[in-house]
Amino acid sequence: MWLLYVFFTLGTFFAMEGVAWLTHKYVMHGLLWMLHEDHHQKNPTSFFEKNDYFFLIFAIPGILCLAVGLYTSLTYLLFIGLGITLYGFAYFLVHDIFIHQRFKWLRNTDNVYFRAIRRAHKMHHKHLSKEDGECFGMLWVPTKYFIEARKTRNV
Repeated sequence: MWLLYVFFTLGTFFAMEGVAWLTHKYVMHGLLWMLHEDHHQKNPTSFFEKNDYFFLIFAIPGILCLAVGLYTSLTYLLFIGLGITLYGFAYFLVHDIFIHQRFKWLRNTDNVYFRAIRRAHKMHHKHLSKEDGECFGMLWVPTKYFIEARKTRNV
């Protein structure tokens, strides 16, 4: 039974990358651009952004799944909620701490994976409007950024 719970947790974690990509491309750069816009046109004097509301929006399904799974016989929802929550934590670490340096941790790395993610995100942010965006994912980015990171790696 525990193997099934691991499957639900990891399956949800990996599926969340697709959910994040679709939501970023079609909701954040679409209907809810008014909340996401300040993330592309950052105010250097403000720590918080309207874009931070998405943290709460994405947390709600995870919290609901955790609660329902914990307090009912629908135990699998607990592990789906755990997968959503773990993805949210990974997103916070990679996006807010590593890429955008909201906290000055993890500044210097020569790791190919992290450099590829940072470069892809930089390419996403070169577009200041909601149109013509690219690289909407967070943990999985196009192969060309890994190739570029490998070529420019400090040896």
